[in-house]
Amino acid sequence: MPNKLPPPPDDPTTEWGLADIVSGLRASREELHRTRHPLGIRELPSRDAIVKIVNGLRAALFPTHYGAPDLTDESVDYYVGHTLESTLRLLFEQVRRALRFLPESHDMRDADLTKRAFDISREFGAQLPAIRALLVSDIQAAFTGDPAAQHITEILLCYPGVGAMTHHRLAHALHRLGVPLLARFINEIAHSATGIDIHPGATIGPSFFIDHGTGVVIGETAVIGERVRVYQAVTLGAKSFPSGSDGALVKGNARHPIVEDDVVIYAGATILGRVTIGRGSVIGGNVWLTHSVPPGSSVSQGKVREGSGTEPPDNGHSYGA
Repeated sequence: MPNKLPPPPDDPTTEWGLADIVSGLRASREELHRTRHPLGIRELPSRDAIVKIVNGLRAALFPTHYGAPDLTDESVDYYVGHTLESTLRLLFEQVRRALRFLPESHDMRDADLTKRAFDISREFGAQLPAIRALLVSDIQAAFTGDPAAQHITEILLCYPGVGAMTHHRLAHALHRLGVPLLARFINEIAHSATGIDIHPGATIGPSFFIDHGTGVVIGETAVIGERVRVYQAVTLGAKSFPSGSDGALVKGNARHPIVEDDVVIYAGATILGRVTIGRGSVIGGNVWLTHSVPPGSSVSQGKVREGSGTEPPDNGHSYGA
């Protein structure tokens, strides 16, 4: 016969030593290993609320793809307006909570903080048409750049790169408006879902296409131009992390690559540091690159011989990485 678990004790609270465990956790929480904000902030941004916000914004931006299934030409504007009203109200509350984590907001009166959160949320809403225009350029870049793409609906509903960029375009707007915590929340939700890790501070121009996408990493201070295409497992990262006299990492320095217009970066390439990849360059697969290259360069992992059939498109200079 299979072994059976022993029956539970009559009073489990006397068996687990809960008093000692609770006491130890309190000591860790309050004295030994504090993780709470110095001001004791209790109202944290809600991940569930942020997921609802992103879903609401996607439905307002692309109502026939992410909104109600029975929309008509007569009802779509009402649906978008109603969805935005409820979504921006929800966003306002999350912005208000996130603002408390900024040093400049520590001593701000509640009324002033509330007004600031409303102004940010209103300005964010005003930017949505421009954000949609950027996203449409990304979708068109995917359709143009992927021969397997059948139509726009497939790209909107199925392509992880477009999903990640939808989150990033929204998060980057909030980052620029001064709500970095909320922006990071949004991009980390996309990171979890797609495997694409884009810091909300990264500046990315229009018509950006991430093909396949899994494992792509784009750092906080990266600057990417127009019509850039990258493939899976590409890293635009930092080469080093300088520290101050106290040993703490120096934050805010420009430490990630600049990628100019019309660059293609193939799968597995790693580009580190504040280097510039010149316009129209092609970076081959699995390249490790820590120096700038001029416009029109072709960079390969090893020596490339003419006519070998493995050479990337020749736009000018050729470098071994």
